[in-house]
Amino acid sequence: MERKDIEDRDITSSLLAKENLDTNGVSSSRNVAAKSGGAATATVVFSTFIAVCGSYVFGAAIGYSSPAMSGIMEDLGISLAQFSVFGSVMTIGAMLGATFSGKIADLLGRRWAMGLSEISCVVGWLAIMFSKGAWSLDLGRLLIGCGVGLLSYVVPVYIAEITPKSLRGGFTTAHQFMLSVGLALTYFIGTVVNWRTLALIGTIPSLAQLVGLFFIPESPRWLAKFGEEKDFEASLRRLRGEDADIFQEATEIRDYTEALQQLPEGRFLDLFQRIYAHSLIVGVGIMILQQFGGANGIVFYASSIFKLAGFSTEVGTTAMAVAQIPTSILSVIIMDKAGRKPLLMVSAVGTCLGCLITGLSFLLQDYQLWKEVTPVLVFVGTLVYNGSFGLGLAGIPWLIMSEIFPLNMKGSAGSLVSLVNWFCSWIVSYIFNFLMEWSSAGTFFIFASISGLTVLFVTKLVPETKGQTLEEIQTAMNPRSTR
Repeated sequence: MERKDIEDRDITSSLLAKENLDTNGVSSSRNVAAKSGGAATATVVFSTFIAVCGSYVFGAAIGYSSPAMSGIMEDLGISLAQFSVFGSVMTIGAMLGATFSGKIADLLGRRWAMGLSEISCVVGWLAIMFSKGAWSLDLGRLLIGCGVGLLSYVVPVYIAEITPKSLRGGFTTAHQFMLSVGLALTYFIGTVVNWRTLALIGTIPSLAQLVGLFFIPESPRWLAKFGEEKDFEASLRRLRGEDADIFQEATEIRDYTEALQQLPEGRFLDLFQRIYAHSLIVGVGIMILQQFGGANGIVFYASSIFKLAGFSTEVGTTAMAVAQIPTSILSVIIMDKAGRKPLLMVSAVGTCLGCLITGLSFLLQDYQLWKEVTPVLVFVGTLVYNGSFGLGLAGIPWLIMSEIFPLNMKGSAGSLVSLVNWFCSWIVSYIFNFLMEWSSAGTFFIFASISGLTVLFVTKLVPETKGQTLEEIQTAMNPRSTR
């Protein structure tokens, strides 16, 4: 293992050094940067738009169950337990999709992996729309989950691989932004149309992406990895523009791909060695806390929360979804200035406060106190929770996960962390309604406690990775591996 880690460090060091030299060589002049493809071309913008149609589908799938809940239960006569299965079964499908996402994306390519996921989503939406009973509802939701699990991996990977390195951060964050937009619009549209029509509308972005895939290039990095030299150069030239000088970037991609192929692929069981203990605890722990803090339970069943509180479900669900959009944008703007760790801590404090406000409101209702104020307090609490969640806990855990594991372990680590995240999401989304029946105030106090634990966890264990190279992060996280 020591030899493998030393090889990993040496290769990474040489590549980083080469990249720094190349960057210094091309940054002295704006003209040179433009000629080398540093600007966003129309192809990059259009390709990113087609890719984030999948992000919209992701958000729409998450947001569907809340506005559709009452209509489905009334029209099909299903019980609360049956609807809880329907709401949570998407996460089971997402676990399956996420587990095999890396293999599928490598086997089919990034474009057709997105295509396969959208086919699964379209079939799932249609199954829900024509459902006559619980079994077809669950099957449709399961298929959507499989597609979403694959999309959650391949969309940001494709965007990161097609954009110039100077623009990669901004373009990649479009994934989280469009997810929030899909969630918000689904909540809003769900207030004016029935659940069958809402399912039909859900097919539109999937079909848009399916058609658009025929007009966008495959990832040049995927083509280079599989030795498609001619298609690799054609794809890169198309993305950077006909007049761009792609020689330097093409050379970097080839060199980096060759270096990665020299590293032995880490096995799944290798993750559980002591040298990766800190990374594993942070990666898995932050995902568990993210989900057990109530995220998907509150999002999936927002309408039932507002209905129980006596607040307008239409106003509440729409405002709650919209609240996450500006905070997601703010997170993108200040992340590289404030750092990952401070944003996570502020986000966790905000979700804790939101849950405390909501839990206190339901407690006052139980004692028949402040009857006129408590519905508004529930609304304020959920807004605070969702806005705070979008600031950090929604996206930063995935970013940290991509930074703290060595290159040769990222595939196995990504599968494990994704599986843990979706499994915890399934638990929360399934038991949420039962917890609310037990005690609505107690449910939110539990979530507040977990958010408080998240603050302590981030303070004690999560490293600040802002402004550090991957090698520096590995030295800090896994000191034994760099001996």
